[in-house]
Amino acid sequence: MKIVMLERSSLGEDIDLTQFENLGELVMYDQSTATDTPEKVKDADIIIVNKVPMNRETLEGAANLKMIAITATGYNIIDKAYTDSRGIAVANVGGYSTDSVAQHTFALALYLLEQLDYYDKYVKSGEYVKCDIFCHMDRRISELAGKTWGIIGLGAIGKRVAQIAQVFGCNIIYYSTSGKNRDSVYESVSLDELLARADVVSIHAPLNAATENMMNIERFRKMKPEAILINVARGPIVNERDLVTALNENLIAGAGLDVISAEPMKAGNPLLEIQDSTKLIVTPHIAWATREARSRLMDEVYLNIQAFLHGEKRNLIP
Repeated sequence: MKIVMLERSSLGEDIDLTQFENLGELVMYDQSTATDTPEKVKDADIIIVNKVPMNRETLEGAANLKMIAITATGYNIIDKAYTDSRGIAVANVGGYSTDSVAQHTFALALYLLEQLDYYDKYVKSGEYVKCDIFCHMDRRISELAGKTWGIIGLGAIGKRVAQIAQVFGCNIIYYSTSGKNRDSVYESVSLDELLARADVVSIHAPLNAATENMMNIERFRKMKPEAILINVARGPIVNERDLVTALNENLIAGAGLDVISAEPMKAGNPLLEIQDSTKLIVTPHIAWATREARSRLMDEVYLNIQAFLHGEKRNLIP
């Protein structure tokens, strides 16, 4: 059994993958593209993949291919009609990053609410040495307690964020982008009402026709000027040019992003125009990537493959 891992570097060097050698011959590539993948997988029985498209163009020459194990929850890289026509099983992993993404949501929010960039630079610049009182309060900071936290997308991650925000003393409201996720514990509202009421708006929704470009200038105008936006879901949900305009015109107080429209970021991305990290903080799609989450992910991928080899169905995409 030959197992080909196409994107080893996307998992981090601190994750031990030697257990996969118990399943068969393991060949790992740091990175792969749609162009070089056909040659790499031509003798593969199983492919472990994250971003490379899995379709006729990349898989046609892989005559022995029996399974594709995705190192993610989403499976939009899969041409399901093609894999079904070949009888190729496809498995994904769900739930591995819930705590990790929820934690990062609060890291971004608190960084902005506490104005940590400003205060850290104030101290390290030497200005605090010159201060004649014990504290410096030139930038207002805010408590979460008593604030309204609006959640767009009440799936597993959205619910975890709601639980944590409640511990901070927040009032929780949510908008279900699909209309399917309902929770009697929290107040369901329209998107317009959520934007008007929330002091913090965090996005945990999938990218689809209903959510793409959802946060545009019209929606930013409906938010409170002191509100902050957090996006740890998918980049294209937020119109980046409109976000820059909203921040420059003080339509909202700040934004924290872990996802952007094109990853890695392109040189001309308008977000680069804002260098003030008290208004905008951007991290390079790392919310999911705590060491614990990555270890859980690969343990689940291993179990998916192991189950398949034993004729069992585990996390197979129907």
